[in-house]
Amino acid sequence: MSLCKNRLQEERKQWRKDHPFGFFAKPVKSTDGALDLQNWTAGIPGKPNTLWANAVFPVTISFPDDYPAKPPKVRFPAGFYHPNVYPSGTVCLSILNEEKDWRPAMTLKQLCLGVQELLDTPNPDSPAQEPAWKAFMKDKETYEKKVKEQSLKFAK
Repeated sequence: MSLCKNRLQEERKQWRKDHPFGFFAKPVKSTDGALDLQNWTAGIPGKPNTLWANAVFPVTISFPDDYPAKPPKVRFPAGFYHPNVYPSGTVCLSILNEEKDWRPAMTLKQLCLGVQELLDTPNPDSPAQEPAWKAFMKDKETYEKKVKEQSLKFAK
């Protein structure tokens, strides 16, 4: 079995034993019912007392064949409103970038917590979509209104 698959089996065991409250993550089932360990669906809850609270945001996590040497891709649904999420839904986050802060020892739990942290603390120096970035920088009222509207769509 490949290093990638071995590592993902370990990640799955670890996650099932110990994952943050309100989060979920599981491998996708292929048409034959087998688990596809390289493609996961997950839910990232908004932190309490933030604009993102009371909602669980769906993401897909795709692990490359050379994981853990290379980071996974994490995606929200296309069109997700956030300064650090590309229009395609791909998350722009330093811990998911092999040239920046990706480390092969990073766990699924750390990745999910990092994405949750990013929701309420966008990085203005790494914009991935202009409308959300501009509003975050120059029009907090519009930004907050759009985040609240989006959070309602994913409310628990």
